[in-house]
Amino acid sequence: MQRFRNVLLAGFLFLSSCGQSLPTPVVEITATSSPTTELTPVDLQTGYGVKGSWFELYFTDPVDPFSSQATGGVDVPLVAAIDAARLSVDVAAYSLTLNSVRNALLRAHDRGVTIRMVMESTNMDSSDVEKLLEAGIPIVGDKQDGLMHDKFMVIDKSEVWLGSMNFTDSGAYDDDNNLMRILSTKMAENYTKEFEEMFLDNSFGENVTPETPHPTLTIDSTRVDTFFSPDDGVASQVAAVLSGAEESIYFLTFSFTTNDLGDIVREKAEDGLTVRGVMDEEQVNSNQGTEYDPFKQAELNVRIDGIEGQMHHKVFIIDESIVVVGSYNFSQSAETRNDENLLIIYNPAIAQQFLMEFERVWKVAHE
Repeated sequence: MQRFRNVLLAGFLFLSSCGQSLPTPVVEITATSSPTTELTPVDLQTGYGVKGSWFELYFTDPVDPFSSQATGGVDVPLVAAIDAARLSVDVAAYSLTLNSVRNALLRAHDRGVTIRMVMESTNMDSSDVEKLLEAGIPIVGDKQDGLMHDKFMVIDKSEVWLGSMNFTDSGAYDDDNNLMRILSTKMAENYTKEFEEMFLDNSFGENVTPETPHPTLTIDSTRVDTFFSPDDGVASQVAAVLSGAEESIYFLTFSFTTNDLGDIVREKAEDGLTVRGVMDEEQVNSNQGTEYDPFKQAELNVRIDGIEGQMHHKVFIIDESIVVVGSYNFSQSAETRNDENLLIIYNPAIAQQFLMEFERVWKVAHE
């Protein structure tokens, strides 16, 4: 618990120096509210899953032989949740080509559930999207230079599905990804507010204002901070929590080009903290300003992913107790142009699941 206090203090000091402040917690975290989380494995044919009292957490597994069949993966519980929807499903999708998800949305629409969608305009020409439009499901495109890069769903205004996984065949079966279900009406309010800014107000990218109803929540003794880009200054929030690291930083990053965050990671390694990371090979080879080269020059323990698909996570694990996760790549575009979402979760049990995923990805990665 002392580590949490130190991280929060470091975050406050960092953001104060930038003229910003952390959101006021809904419930103050004290020593008596340290999260104790019991997890139950979720059986999947392809991938991994665990369930807690207020969340479910899933990871794809592209190296599993069954992944080539593109069935039985992490989309199965998502489809089951859509099939159980009674009132509404709001979808923010960078891309959508998963037949299982498309069909679940069509089934929900046919039984009278209100389906609303926002998408990245350049990805709206797929046959799956056409079938949704033909069924009468309204889809609003962002029509902007930046990307509508979110990948989340709000179901019945009571649960949120989010993470790094696009609702595509490659996202669910070829790439390394995470998908998280959070059962919380207040978290659903946060994401509904963000969704309706896009769907109702046609406000995308820089044309937004920070209006998250519950920026900091405590769910079953776990602190969860919610941020949306580009309105919430996400990079400074991530910098704050990284600056508070005392023991270790692990990262799985599809795109990592933010110099300020790279500087903090290198400084922490120089201070003697354990620092390890895996980055996506395609992004390392194509990105201008990638942090991979400076990391290697600083002799950090960083590898390139070893799968044919994308290492698509956008994750930091701090002190084996705090997780940064969402759609937000650690890049200038994510910070200033794209519509993105990110959570900072203070829970050691959840962090351990991400560490297990880190080790799985690390095992097949290379120098």
